Amino acid sequence: MTTPSAAPRAALVSAFGCYVIWGFMPLLFMGQAAVGFDSFEILAHRALWAVAVAGLLVFLAGQGGQVRAVLTSPRTLGWLCLSTLLIAVNWGLYVWATTHHSTLEASLGYYINPLLNMIVGLWLFREKIDKWGWVAIGLAAVGVVFQALALGRPPWISLVLAFSFASYGVIRKRVPIDAQAGLLVECLLLVPFGLAWVLWLQHTGAGVAFDSPVNTAWALLNGPATVLPLALFAWSARRLPLSTIGFIQFLAPTIQFAIGVWAGEALTPLRILSFVFIWGGAAVFAAAAFLRHRAAREALKRCAEPV
Repeated sequence: MTTPSAAPRAALVSAFGCYVIWGFMPLLFMGQAAVGFDSFEILAHRALWAVAVAGLLVFLAGQGGQVRAVLTSPRTLGWLCLSTLLIAVNWGLYVWATTHHSTLEASLGYYINPLLNMIVGLWLFREKIDKWGWVAIGLAAVGVVFQALALGRPPWISLVLAFSFASYGVIRKRVPIDAQAGLLVECLLLVPFGLAWVLWLQHTGAGVAFDSPVNTAWALLNGPATVLPLALFAWSARRLPLSTIGFIQFLAPTIQFAIGVWAGEALTPLRILSFVFIWGGAAVFAAAAFLRHRAAREALKRCAEPV
């Protein structure tokens, strides 16, 4: 039995585990690229093997009824078709970026994402943004401009990753289904395309996933690597304050940034300056979230005190 003090610790470990896995994900894709996988074959196997892992988690959580309900609800299924398209774009571009020496630009997208979520919340859900939120967004915007100057073009990879994932989050917020069950439906929708592509690659001799036991192991790793961090996130998000999650989420792009530098991607002074502004925005965002949570906790404590 989990004690009350152990539960927050377990949730914190789960949250860190989730973002650490997401942070090191480029190494999985780089490893597959090194043995001959292209980005489309990686994406196909990601969809294919995630179904098995997601299906197991749904079975263990007793969420099979949710999946059946979605499959018989055209409206909900329609929304999940749209979320599937967005996550396929996000996954595909991220795999391509990390296997084509653009991990730094990809990491920028995931620094931008939580700040973009604030704007989406203001626009769609009438959520308020305080002055520190606007400061964080302003710093991030300056960072994007400097990134564009450093690259000689708009940072399309960063922007598409940020916007696709933010849009995905909006849709999933509106669909009444748990994270694991929803992911299983999305993977089921992607499986026909993934399976068709894998069969085509094997038929033409262009596929490498089954050329050796090592390659097959790389392909199979895509399943747990896709589903496990999402399951950890879903479990921890229900047990931790959003401010805590908001702070920890910057761990993933920081690890991705370090991997990009380690892989030898170009890091010019102007590009470093762009990340300084992005890191500044992330720091303001995290600090403001922490202060809001502390103020709310103290207010709740005062309300609970006897008069």
